[in-house]
Amino acid sequence: MIDETPTPRIIEVVAGVLMRPDGGYMLGSRPEGKPYAGYWEFPGGKVEPGESFEQALARELEEEMGIRMTRASYWLTRVHHYEHASVRLRFFRVWEWQGEPRPLEGQRFAWMAPGTATVEPMLPANGPILKALSLPFLFAVTCAHLLGEAAILRRLETPGAPGIVLVREPGLAPPALARFTAAVAERVHDYGGRVLLHGDAAVPDRLAVDGVHLSARGLATCATRPDWPWVGASVHNAAELARAGELGCDYALLGHVRPTDSHPGEPPLGWEGFSAVLAVAAPLPVFALGGLTTRDVDEAQRHGAHGVAMMRGAWA
Repeated sequence: MIDETPTPRIIEVVAGVLMRPDGGYMLGSRPEGKPYAGYWEFPGGKVEPGESFEQALARELEEEMGIRMTRASYWLTRVHHYEHASVRLRFFRVWEWQGEPRPLEGQRFAWMAPGTATVEPMLPANGPILKALSLPFLFAVTCAHLLGEAAILRRLETPGAPGIVLVREPGLAPPALARFTAAVAERVHDYGGRVLLHGDAAVPDRLAVDGVHLSARGLATCATRPDWPWVGASVHNAAELARAGELGCDYALLGHVRPTDSHPGEPPLGWEGFSAVLAVAAPLPVFALGGLTTRDVDEAQRHGAHGVAMMRGAWA
């Protein structure tokens, strides 16, 4: 028997995350007369016929708060099903604008510090977005096999140490890996950062890490999200990125963007290839990976990346 139940229409919506240089961001309350009035959300609204997503966002920001958007970059897309409608939310981070935000629709505005949300109630669709905004722009991957454990640990004791560190040391035997991971975690947690271990859900509980990071192979074979506060994955194409979203991962590393010694003979994605993957499926924040340094953050974000993941460059 053919199921003739009509497929719910998805409403295309854009949302803007106004960003401060320190990573702070703005939330606004929904005005009276709209569903979920009084709930907090990111400014934005429906895409009108004939508009590009960027045009729709620029119009919405001008209508809602009287500002002129001058620099923004695509970030990620989420689909959410409310009681009254299903929406596809395309989030942009807005880096520059002209004018001061004004409550032209009777709403309220509030600036949030990085990684915090002190207003409530929050619109249900925004839970994963708030978590994503707590991620720093720089992501460090250990390479003790190249630089030595002492160099990695020493860098973690200096100002400006990475806010999120992935321990990836396939050459270390389990006892040595456990010792090194514990030493990394002790230092990173001391300044409030997060540590993930490259592996799977079977990471020993005794290791004080904040989550796990799946390889592309592990992502393909993992049936459900590992039971950790933070779960990430390495991806190389749109299909793997979509799978990371289906599994409920919190972020992904996508590369390699430039030629690297670790992938000799393999053609890099380049920035255009990187953007193309995100345009097809980016339900979570994505870090650009492969031959990049801190100087590439702006370029990466212009092409849709949350930030940059580095191996050697993180420990200079």
